[in-house]
Amino acid sequence: MRKKIVAGNWKMNMDYEEGLSLFSEVVNMVHDEVTGKQHVVVCSPFIHLHSLAQLAKSNTKVSIGAQNAHQAESGAYTGETSAKMIHSTGAEYVILGHSERRQYFGETNELLAKKTDTALKNSLKPIFCIGETLQEREANEHFGIIKTQLAEGVFHLDAAQFAQVVIAYEPVWAIGTGVTATSAQAQEIHVFIRKEIAAKYGQEVADNTTILYGGSCNPKNAGELFAQGDIDGGLIGGASLKSRDFLDIVKVFN
Repeated sequence: MRKKIVAGNWKMNMDYEEGLSLFSEVVNMVHDEVTGKQHVVVCSPFIHLHSLAQLAKSNTKVSIGAQNAHQAESGAYTGETSAKMIHSTGAEYVILGHSERRQYFGETNELLAKKTDTALKNSLKPIFCIGETLQEREANEHFGIIKTQLAEGVFHLDAAQFAQVVIAYEPVWAIGTGVTATSAQAQEIHVFIRKEIAAKYGQEVADNTTILYGGSCNPKNAGELFAQGDIDGGLIGGASLKSRDFLDIVKVFN
C-alpha cells in the first residue's frame, strides 16, 4: 500500500525563530490529532533544517525536507547547498523541479535528472515536481509536457532508485492564483502519470508510487481531492504556513 504524504513547502518564508515556533506547533498537533498512517513532510528553508530535524525526532510521522539541492557533490559553487550537506542535517527529502525553480531559475529536465541522481546518491528522497502552464493546458499540450518531464527527469532511474521518488503534480496555472483544478481534472492527470510509470517500470511499481497534488490545496478542497483514487496527498504551499490549516489538511487521511 503506497504511502499517503502531506508535504508542506514553506518557500522563502519564516525567519529562524518563526520557523521553530511553527514547526513545534505542527509536531504537537500531529502527535495529538493524527490517527491515520499518513506521513507529514515539512520542507523548510535551509536555515531551519538541522533544528527542525532535531524536533522531528520526537514524532515518527514527521520528516524534514529541503526545497532544492545542487547537482554537484561539492565544489566552487558559492551560495549553493549540496545533497550531502542537506542529508547531514537530518533531512530525508528534497523538492526538485518545483515550478518556481523551473520558471525563475531556468531549471531544465536534463539538470533535474542530474539533481535527482545526486540526491539519491546521498540518501535523500526526491519529491519530483512536474506540471503544465496555463498556456500549455489551453493548447492541449499538458499530457505531452508531463510525459516529457517524466521521461527526461526521472525515467533514467532503475526501478529500485525510482521507488525512492515521490511525484508531485503541479498545475502551474493553479498555484498562487486562487484557481484550483477540479478533483476530476487532478485525478485525470494522476491516472495518466501512473500509467506512464506502469509503462516504464511495470504496474507494481506504479501502484506503489506516491503521487501528490500540488495546486492550491487548502482545508476546504483537500477532502474532495484526496478522495480521488490516484491522489496520495498534497504538496502544500501557503496553507503550510498556518499550523491549523496545515493540520486540517493532514487530518483528511484520519
